[in-house]
Amino acid sequence: MTDTTNTIKNGKILQGVVVKTAMKDTVTVAVDSYVMHPKYKKYQRKTKKFLVHNPGNTVAIGDKVQIRETRPLSKMKHFEIFTA
Repeated sequence: MTDTTNTIKNGKILQGVVVKTAMKDTVTVAVDSYVMHPKYKKYQRKTKKFLVHNPGNTVAIGDKVQIRETRPLSKMKHFEIFTA
């Protein structure tokens, strides 16, 4: 077995900020990353929002959280709160 199988089993871990808590057991987390532009070689900040499972509504807007990839929980939710 390769190490790749282990990382897929455990899932990706990303870090972001909670931007919305309007749904039951779900929060929206914005994850920033820096990507180099292919032509101009300048770094740009790229923001992606993820719907994250939050059982018990334990986090609030503005909290920094780590999220972990998991099995699909709904059509749009593929992550869960790892640490708050």
